Amino acid sequence: MADRAAKTELYEAFAATGKALSSGKRLELLDLLAQGERTVDALAKAAGLNLTTASAHLQTLKQTGLVATRRDGVRIHYRLAGEDVAQLLDLLRRVAERHQAAVAPARTAYLGPEAPDEQDAVRREDLLARIAAGHAVALDVRPVEEYAAGHIPGALSIPVEELAERIGELPEDAEVVVYCRGAYCALAYDAVRLLTARGRRAIRLDDGMLEWRLAELPVDAGAAAA
Repeated sequence: MADRAAKTELYEAFAATGKALSSGKRLELLDLLAQGERTVDALAKAAGLNLTTASAHLQTLKQTGLVATRRDGVRIHYRLAGEDVAQLLDLLRRVAERHQAAVAPARTAYLGPEAPDEQDAVRREDLLARIAAGHAVALDVRPVEEYAAGHIPGALSIPVEELAERIGELPEDAEVVVYCRGAYCALAYDAVRLLTARGRRAIRLDDGMLEWRLAELPVDAGAAAA
């Protein structure tokens, strides 16, 4: 007969991963790391945390095997421990949205009530065909380091905070399909609003780079051409 104490210990080991995911800030750090490797100071800045708090959260994630590190001189770089961690993050969010009533109003409060709804967004499987046909251009509005770590082939890189000044770099005769980190990333929504207000044809990809990677669609890496 199986040992009850051993079974309890096994399920407590499973629960440790759940406990590591029980902080919204740790989930946000995983979301950032799904875009590519980062240092603790870069993660702290992007997540709005001080270095001490960010380091503590990252240590929790590392102790449960969700993130890994490499040392470059005195700097420590963090990354997701595997693609299965990105899959877990994606599944957790989709399950929460489907079964937890609080998610929908929180999403609307964050992304804005005027955000395009899902039927107005471009599905990822249609985007490459639109680009190949010359009907659309993909616009990546994430920070440049995230674009360099991996982006949709052929996508232009203009961080959202630079978009107003660089709008002239976008072709005027093509629809602009905007994407950012994932389905819950506000950068694409902000960019679509800005472009539409300036009279451009703009629409959002219905999710983002996280889901694109998980779907095993083609990804290019490297900085944007000068």
